Amino acid sequence: MTLERAYILLAVFYSALVAIGAIALLVGGGPVWGVAILLLGALVAAGLWGQTLGKPVMNPRMWRPLAGILAVGFVLQLFAVFSLSLSGAELTWLLTGAIFSVLPAIMLFQYGKRDQEVWATPEECEGGKMLRELLARQRELVLEKQEADRQATVKLTKEGDTYRASVTRGNGVEVERFEERFACPATLAFFVIKYTCISVNDIAAQYAEERALAT
Repeated sequence: MTLERAYILLAVFYSALVAIGAIALLVGGGPVWGVAILLLGALVAAGLWGQTLGKPVMNPRMWRPLAGILAVGFVLQLFAVFSLSLSGAELTWLLTGAIFSVLPAIMLFQYGKRDQEVWATPEECEGGKMLRELLARQRELVLEKQEADRQATVKLTKEGDTYRASVTRGNGVEVERFEERFACPATLAFFVIKYTCISVNDIAAQYAEERALAT
């Protein structure tokens, strides 16, 4: 069995658990607070499908906090199982929730990492491809641009499998400098576009012109 097929089966399994839980609640086979667990499970299943299919679901900023909630919920549910007097139905809900929250917590924590292509727009993916190709030919890419009252200088380098972006930007009054590292070139393109007045096409155009002058 391939890893991709295993992920699909896992997403199907968790979706089935949510469906079974919903049916149990409808026929009166679960506690009232089971609704909260069911809603959380539905959200987890959506994230698992996004991770499995490599598609963006909602926002990357929500998945790591959700993974943290699952981890805390695992501890609390186990505590409740061993310390409280529970009915059979309540015990079943808590044990099921605890046992089946560990793996989704790990997967959703990874899914919530912004530095991966799944969260990139088509424009950022294309820009990342251009930057990757340019950095394969150039040791570093440097561009300075001024636009109205905004000015920015960006320096891009590749160190092993990591891309580094160093930015200096100002608005005529204040100047700030910061640096970030990325594993995914599409995230590098996102960073440049979002935090400077420089586009990937600006960088590509400058180095295309330099190559033309050199030949």
